[in-house]
Amino acid sequence: MSSIFTGLIEEVGNIKQIIRGKQSIQLKIEAEKVLSDVKIGDSIAVNGVCLTVTDFISTDFTCDLMPETMDKTSLKFLQSGSPVNLERALRLCDRLGGHLLQGHVDAIGRIKQKEHLDIAVIFRIEAPSSVLKYTVPKGSIAIDGISLTIIDVFPDSFSVSLIPHSAKNTTLAKKSIGDKVNLESDIIGRYVEKLLNFAESEAKSSDLNLSFLVENGFV
Repeated sequence: MSSIFTGLIEEVGNIKQIIRGKQSIQLKIEAEKVLSDVKIGDSIAVNGVCLTVTDFISTDFTCDLMPETMDKTSLKFLQSGSPVNLERALRLCDRLGGHLLQGHVDAIGRIKQKEHLDIAVIFRIEAPSSVLKYTVPKGSIAIDGISLTIIDVFPDSFSVSLIPHSAKNTTLAKKSIGDKVNLESDIIGRYVEKLLNFAESEAKSSDLNLSFLVENGFV
């Protein structure tokens, strides 16, 4: 069963050590809050990427990145000392304050614009069509694991607003134009698309249509 997250960042950790293999990376991440009840095998989202805890002590935990994770996420750009957003997997008794996330990154986006508007920070994020087709104004998207509401959608990008609380308690406000970010689209949109495509395929392959009903006296 896949882990579920909400996009509400619990704390910002720091990369303590990076061990790079030929096609893998091992990360050691300094943290505090997410380690309070951690166990080997637990899932923790690191910048929106679901990773498995392979080892831990009171001040840090270790996880491994396989080739697929390295290829599809921005974690490969991390350096020693880099801050990262951390969130433990959702428990059934927890409140769902953000939106449902799996920690499966769809694509890497790029910060195209960044501007301050009163107390908010407005970001315009360049994204591929594979993500943009699921983005709608007032809909949800995860950027580096942060659940955010979409303001507008453009042919090559979308915009979001970062409130002061999120700016203070996540890494996004510290990023600059050109920086890469992990994007995960709304899972509900993906399921709806799958169901609609399945229904259309079933309808095309079925002999039950209006002509059949007319010919056999049902209509």
